Amino acid sequence: MPSDWQINLQGAATPVMEYIHWFHDWLNVIIFIISLFVLGLLIYVAWKFNEKANPVPSKTTHHALLEVAWTVIPVLILVVIAIPSFRLLKLQLEIPQADLTVKVTGKQWYWSYEYPQDGGAAFGFDSLMLDEKQRAEAISSNKIAAAEAPRLLAVDNEAVVPVGKIVRIQVTGADVIHKFTVPSFGIKIDAIPGRLNETWFKAEREGIYYGQCSFICGQNHAFMPIAFRVVSAERYAAWLAESKQKFANAGDATNKVAASAQ
Repeated sequence: MPSDWQINLQGAATPVMEYIHWFHDWLNVIIFIISLFVLGLLIYVAWKFNEKANPVPSKTTHHALLEVAWTVIPVLILVVIAIPSFRLLKLQLEIPQADLTVKVTGKQWYWSYEYPQDGGAAFGFDSLMLDEKQRAEAISSNKIAAAEAPRLLAVDNEAVVPVGKIVRIQVTGADVIHKFTVPSFGIKIDAIPGRLNETWFKAEREGIYYGQCSFICGQNHAFMPIAFRVVSAERYAAWLAESKQKFANAGDATNKVAASAQ
């Protein structure tokens, strides 16, 4: 869940995002050391080689040891960065055996979700942002807690997944290019018309997690949030049974109205 005036990364809810947090901290350590070294070097050079201390400038044209050092050391730094970077890419791109699949379609300006293989009838629904009036009504009628309905992020229908299960996400677009992004899950993937991209996550804590389209896709780009509710296996089974009864035909867009996860 994002917080007011937040400047750091959102809290991690998946193993991928935990690794991203670690990698971010590791890069910050490297950047800090390099910046400190460069600052110290600038101060030393300004003090040691000023005109007053060196009225006659040096005629040095090359220094073999120094040239080797400023070539080898940056290469070693890049290797130290590259190794965990490749590990992160491997973790993100190699999708393990999934417990369930959710197909997501980006549209102007909302998201559609389909659950195509959950042991029986497939179903799907649209998820649209609540405007201020709808949000206020949902909170006042206790359909959703105020703490779980942030402005511009609360939606009418949340995608629901079970905690501790591997979820494969298949992403496409219906009109223009969108980008499906959920920071707490470590997910950011293009939704391109005519192309199916895949990613995955394994949410390790129950709760509500928000994201947004992060690719400018038109007039209302800023108003197409993403909401995932992570629940226990029992609550997910109950939600799934209810949803299958309500949505017999996932291909009929007129029937794609989401079941409540509450």
